[in-house]
Amino acid sequence: MAKDKTLFSCTECGGTSPRWLGKCPACGAWNTLIEQVADAGPGKNRYSTPQFAGLAQAQAVMPLSAIEASDVERTPSGIDELDRVLGGGIVEGGVVLIGGDPGIGKSTLLLQALDALQRVGLPTLYVTGEESGAQVALRSRRLGLDHSQVNVLAEIQLEKILATIDSMQPAVAVIDSIQTVYSDQLTSAPGSVAQVRECAAHLTRAAKASGVAIVLVGHVTKEGALAGPRVLEHMVDTVLYFEGDTHSQFRLVRAIKNRFGAVNEIGVFAMTEKGLKGVSNPSAIFLSQHSEPVPGSCVMVTLEGTRPLLVEIQALVDSGGPSPRRLSVGLDKDRLAMLLAVLHRHAGVACMDQDVFVNAVGGVRISEPAADLAVMLAITSSLRGKALPRGFLAFGEVGLAGEVRPAPRGQERLKEAAKLGFSVAVVPKANAPKKPIEGLTIHAVERVEEAMNVVREMG
Repeated sequence: MAKDKTLFSCTECGGTSPRWLGKCPACGAWNTLIEQVADAGPGKNRYSTPQFAGLAQAQAVMPLSAIEASDVERTPSGIDELDRVLGGGIVEGGVVLIGGDPGIGKSTLLLQALDALQRVGLPTLYVTGEESGAQVALRSRRLGLDHSQVNVLAEIQLEKILATIDSMQPAVAVIDSIQTVYSDQLTSAPGSVAQVRECAAHLTRAAKASGVAIVLVGHVTKEGALAGPRVLEHMVDTVLYFEGDTHSQFRLVRAIKNRFGAVNEIGVFAMTEKGLKGVSNPSAIFLSQHSEPVPGSCVMVTLEGTRPLLVEIQALVDSGGPSPRRLSVGLDKDRLAMLLAVLHRHAGVACMDQDVFVNAVGGVRISEPAADLAVMLAITSSLRGKALPRGFLAFGEVGLAGEVRPAPRGQERLKEAAKLGFSVAVVPKANAPKKPIEGLTIHAVERVEEAMNVVREMG
């Protein structure tokens, strides 16, 4: 009997090699090549199956101005925070990839959304490859989804899943998860790079051809990235990530990619006994409730997609040893080192022999540079042991020359702060509003030393 031909495939990028190598020749990753049986089928196009025959027809070339284009129709999922992240609702024929840590609530949220869609008369399908139908039914009862009519299919073979979607024509189908699905056209095991890539490609083509919205659940690696080939994120229309600590009741769903809406939009959920509930005022999560102002605390307004959020920045400056530590949680540690240097050079505040710890309250990650001014004021407040006034906030980017640069959409940030009862703001001069905002005293500054003087005069 002839021996099956084998090749070695990289688990990181999907590249192949005829023999084992310690380093992948395609992406340079070490110890990622695994042996698998090469496909021995005839050299036909694997997409030439009957369900994809219509897609092979040639299309006429047309100028953009001659193509009819209309706004995509959206179907509300019944969960406001999820609709916000998706850009307004589920798009017909759209493909959504949602990833997150195990047990964070992916399946729970999608089951709630499917039940809400079914209750308004839309046919839905939940394909589970990791649980049995009985386990899904038990979860729906725990969530209080009594008498739910969501159709459940416990199957992992791609061809059977596609046949079911074709015969039922649901409005929305959930595949939980894409790593468990396999195709008979490939000999590799479920979850391998080839299987994940091919199954996702077939499901995406089926969604575009039939108009069925498909949601794929993806596993994540220990680093938090979606498992499988990176091309998986390029195939789909929308990529959502679940964020948050499993020990906390709050979860954030962030849009990393969205062809039909804003990128970096977030939805905030609270995990309850009855599943995930949307949080209408997420700023309350990220603000600590101090009875009296405390040193080392400064509130800033950050933008998450189109939503302004108030976040508390906390700093602790303590005497350190010969090699002081700089630690930040939720903020870039390299930027913290830069801000300490600017603080010393342009404001005369030295922390060279101090341990500096900075934290963004609530587990939120702040990637925009508009947090610079708030971080510097929190550090100064902690170092001097003097609390900032009640109702105080600040935002603005700080440059290496000590200048305070404007933050985008500053008017919206200030209006959100005034709505939540804040009374004093230190902002870049370019963000100062032309008309005064009721209840909010605004100090516009151009340089770091000006901001420090304004705060010193308040104390």
